[in-house]
Amino acid sequence: MTDQEIQKWKNTIDNMSPIEMASLMRFAPSGHPVFRNDLPLWEYFNDRFKKLGGMTTEVSKQIGW
Repeated sequence: MTDQEIQKWKNTIDNMSPIEMASLMRFAPSGHPVFRNDLPLWEYFNDRFKKLGGMTTEVSKQIGW
């Protein structure tokens, strides 16, 4: 993944709502770039998600399973 693609993902993460982030976390396919540990995106995503309140009971119920 190029630096440009990583920056594009960071911009996307910056504009995601807590519901969108929770949905991505719960339903993303295996190997999704945000959750790969060889890329810097997981830490970036996780830090922002925590700042927005993280996976609360309310958020979890809204996105379902």
